[in-house]
Amino acid sequence: MDLLRHLRLFVTVAEELHFSRAAERLGMAQPPLSQAIRRLERELGAELFDRSPRGVRLSAAGAALLDESRELLVGEDRLRALARRAVDGDLGILRAGVPPDTTAAVLSALLTTCAEQAPGLTVDLQEVTTEEQTRLLSRGGLDVGLVHRPVDATELCLGPEVALDLGVVLPRTSPLMRLAEVRLADLSGHDLVLFPRAQAPGWYDRILDVCRVEGFVPARLRHASNPEFLLALVTAGRAVAFDQGPVARKEPRVAWRPLAGRPLTLRIGTAWPADRTAHPAAQRFAELAAGVLARDHTALSRRPIALDDSADGAPRPWSVVYG
Repeated sequence: MDLLRHLRLFVTVAEELHFSRAAERLGMAQPPLSQAIRRLERELGAELFDRSPRGVRLSAAGAALLDESRELLVGEDRLRALARRAVDGDLGILRAGVPPDTTAAVLSALLTTCAEQAPGLTVDLQEVTTEEQTRLLSRGGLDVGLVHRPVDATELCLGPEVALDLGVVLPRTSPLMRLAEVRLADLSGHDLVLFPRAQAPGWYDRILDVCRVEGFVPARLRHASNPEFLLALVTAGRAVAFDQGPVARKEPRVAWRPLAGRPLTLRIGTAWPADRTAHPAAQRFAELAAGVLARDHTALSRRPIALDDSADGAPRPWSVVYG
């Protein structure tokens, strides 16, 4: 017997104290309703109603069970609502990968937005490179990731992306500081500081391809995962690095200039497994992350460059560091 269904019928009859009105309210005929109540009474071993020619009223057992029945039905509704929220991705734990160079400001905004939009969802952020994220996503170690593109998307769904123009980080003593914009070809003879290729192979190769096409073949490639090490290599002499700008504000001996023609555009977006094992909140997280990144990028792009030399009013880049 479907106990909860029969209790729902019982509560309706108890509220109406009239089988015909209760049947009409329930959208069913009276005989099946009467039979269902009789079956419930047999199941419980107690008469729930006193029936007489003068009408129907609750028995002592029926009065005792009415409030408890209502609580059980409210609990059922709550349980169903929780199940729907879980299916919709509003509950549970979402394991999300983010690049190691993501700033505290971006992470804080992302967590705050998720907490506001899905308060029942716990977002477990993990610091993981793009290459490692793709492996973890395909093996079930992550539910969603924020990755640098291009990326191998054979087994992944890709969410919205944000495109960010890179500039160049120069020693403040460099003659190129006099330029409002720097061409890639102007960097000839300099060493180039990049993140290790293993972090994001597709994006790493794309940078070098564009440099070669634009006339910049680095004298030597240097690698830095840590922004502080990147700055040390730039300040040491003839090295340059590509960045959206924030890393240059960490060190007074370097400065940032936009690249002429905006030849290097970083694309960052979300990815999650394409199969049926995908977390129900993955796509929602992707949409929220895209919104956070777009807002952050838009807000910062309206701020002028505050440099002592040749301030040109070019867009201020967003606050995520990619050395």
